[in-house]
Amino acid sequence: MEAESEPYVRLATLRTLHRVVADLNAARSLAGTLQAVVEGAVHGLGFDAAAVSLVRPDGDLVVAAVWELEESAMGGPSVLLGQVGSRESWDRLLGVSDHWGTLRFLPYDRGWAVASDIPRWIGDGPMPVYANDWHPADGLLAPMYSAGGDLLGVLSVDRPRSGKRPGAWTREALEMFSLQASIAIGNARLRAEMQRALARLEKEQQALRASEESFRQAFEYAPSGMAITELHGAGRGQLTRVNDALCRLLGRPRAVLRQQSFADLVHPDDRALLERTSAESGRAELRLSRRDGGYQWVCLRNSIVADAAEGPSFLLTHVEDIEDRKRHELQLAHRASHDALTGLPNGAELKARLGRRLCGYPQAVAAGHQTGPADAGHAAAGYGSGGHGSAGYVPAGYPQAGRPGGAGAPEDGYGGYPEGLFGEAHHPPGGYPGPEPVPGHAYPDGYPAPAGDGTAGANGRGEHVHAVVPADQGPGGEQWSGPFRSGAAAAAVEKGLAVIFCDLDGFKSINDRFGHNAGDAVLVEVARRLSGAVRDGDTVARLGGDEFVVLADGIGRDEAKDLAHRLRNAIIPPMRIDGRAMRVGVSLGIGWAGCGMSIEEVLHTADERMYDEKRARGGAVRGTRGERSHRRAG
Repeated sequence: MEAESEPYVRLATLRTLHRVVADLNAARSLAGTLQAVVEGAVHGLGFDAAAVSLVRPDGDLVVAAVWELEESAMGGPSVLLGQVGSRESWDRLLGVSDHWGTLRFLPYDRGWAVASDIPRWIGDGPMPVYANDWHPADGLLAPMYSAGGDLLGVLSVDRPRSGKRPGAWTREALEMFSLQASIAIGNARLRAEMQRALARLEKEQQALRASEESFRQAFEYAPSGMAITELHGAGRGQLTRVNDALCRLLGRPRAVLRQQSFADLVHPDDRALLERTSAESGRAELRLSRRDGGYQWVCLRNSIVADAAEGPSFLLTHVEDIEDRKRHELQLAHRASHDALTGLPNGAELKARLGRRLCGYPQAVAAGHQTGPADAGHAAAGYGSGGHGSAGYVPAGYPQAGRPGGAGAPEDGYGGYPEGLFGEAHHPPGGYPGPEPVPGHAYPDGYPAPAGDGTAGANGRGEHVHAVVPADQGPGGEQWSGPFRSGAAAAAVEKGLAVIFCDLDGFKSINDRFGHNAGDAVLVEVARRLSGAVRDGDTVARLGGDEFVVLADGIGRDEAKDLAHRLRNAIIPPMRIDGRAMRVGVSLGIGWAGCGMSIEEVLHTADERMYDEKRARGGAVRGTRGERSHRRAG
């Protein structure tokens, strides 16, 4: 090239450079770009061989592309492909070479600088005659740098076709070419990184789509209810997504549920429990309303679905149907507290209800803490609002069939239980009058409250409806007034908690004569008749054998006598059992329960009154209470 006229050489070289640079930019991959670099150096710059050593991520350089004009018999520089040289050895080699601008020239007499780990190939070209002739062991290197000054690789060229060491113009052309090559390699690397990033992104998106599809299927086709709730913004607490199982469980369409929240669906008695339930890993057993007006027992389990960058995103709630389990729990509670034969509350339940009604205040202490007549809700404390067979034993949160606060419609009740299954009293329209309000008091220090009793008073103390024994009447019918019974207080304590002890007369002979099956039938009929004779809110319990007890709250002495008379009249008519007419009598004793009395004392008092009546009528008297004539049913 140097032998030609300079203007022609420059013009031809510029044309060649333009063509090879265009080939560099046309390559679409890093490997294609590297191959275009070595081919451009051979075909465009007049060298017989070229190689590119590319910097790897670990810093060492690997021979990534080679090209030779004519392949040598010994294999040529292609044998160098894939060989690696350390960065330290390359830096030392570039440092000891002659600086030709940005190029580095290593003459053959400095071959000692080439470390053994640097890939090298020496051809079989002619030996030099003149000083500027090219020696087969000479080397010309063109380091390529990024825009930030980082080494990208080294372009090595060998055996100029002129046989001479490159002149100034060829060196300048090689410098320009290596600069364009470094730009092309940088762009190719960027494209490769972008392609890898896009591939990773696509793979992550595919994994995300697969995960979302898995979640969607798990959510939509879960056998139990699932719901997603908003945690932020104006829609906080609103159900944004529900599955078919939840729609079926509550009998509500998806569009309706998505306009509501759990607070809109929860039973009023369970609202506080829902509000206390933690959003994160919270669990609660409560009732949700169904479309038919009833309530469904469910177990809610919450999980927060959070974004790593933005924090909690939404609340995932698992809604499990526990209606059958709750029904079973209710049945077990009923069996534990009710007589298996008659369905009435048993002795343990009777004592529990008395215990809830009585506090530890003596009557005189309560007089100094009167709070005036209590409301109707306090008057029923310890008994609930249902009949004698359901009030008091129902666990917290269970509705009572056909009662206020229950499921609503009669067919709903709790889980579809028919009214009367647990011994509720059925009366004609109007029924018998219920208990009336009685005085109440707060608990001063030193006196215990009854278990499970009381509502918070103004000072945070429990407030209890005090049970007081009604006043006796004098011979002329006047009211006896003690030191704390006068005026309005005396009128308020005319009513109290009556305990009527009922013992069947003649039952043992029926049991002995006709057998236990007949005896069982008589007891069931007696229980039914007693239940029909009491007021709403009264308790009829079977204490054991042929003994029954009636608790009547808010009742006066004359009313208690009338109630006892109704009970007797309900029992004495003949009853037909297995085609036979059978009759039993009853001995009744009326006792009164007052706060400060023990449960055993209350029952013993009523028992003694019953025995007094039995003696007065000349009936058989058993030696000790507790001897039972009907052991099988008791």
